[in-house]
Amino acid sequence: MFKILIAEDDRELRQLFEHVLVKHGYAVTGVSNGREALLAMEDNYFDLVISDIMMPEMDGYEFVQSLRQSGHALPILMITARGSFDDMRQGFLSGTDDYMVKPVNVNEMVLRVGALLRRAQMINERRQTIGSTVLECDSLTVSTGSESMVLPQKEFMLLYKMASFPGKIFTRQQLMDEIWGYSSDSDTHTVDVHIGRLRDRFRDCKDFRIVTVRGVGYKVVKA
Repeated sequence: MFKILIAEDDRELRQLFEHVLVKHGYAVTGVSNGREALLAMEDNYFDLVISDIMMPEMDGYEFVQSLRQSGHALPILMITARGSFDDMRQGFLSGTDDYMVKPVNVNEMVLRVGALLRRAQMINERRQTIGSTVLECDSLTVSTGSESMVLPQKEFMLLYKMASFPGKIFTRQQLMDEIWGYSSDSDTHTVDVHIGRLRDRFRDCKDFRIVTVRGVGYKVVKA
């Protein structure tokens, strides 16, 4: 499930956006300004941000610019009452990916959110970053700081799958089906063996941990 952060100081409008997006299958967190949004992002992973411009404490321009300067590459949709070309230009220069002017057609908003998420997946599907750790799918390479290593294919794909969705729990059977294939003769104990090897390889990594969810499976969480 994709996670969306909404920064909007109009409480009723924020709740409307939340309701519509949840109805379409998204997990949504709402805050009232850019400063609260940055705090929310310290402890949570989000796939997309929707931000107003005119907000107290930290406006949308400053918020988006702060995200880009700190290296966040997630898609951002600005929604604002300021519809002049100069306002739009400033929004794109600050780092936003798309721009909508109030009053917003919520159905159009949902379409734009979906398009931004698909585009982000296409760009990132061969490469994943979690903290300072980079996973390169084409070379099966994992780089942590100044060190890099080439993993066996199954180990790499196992880590890559979980790192693509931090916090999401994968059952052993899900991982078996996706990494080894539905026709594999191996049993789910194979997953446990590969997880053990990955933990051993990255026991000193400060960017992520592989967590066992007892009786269910595994997940990667940001450290």
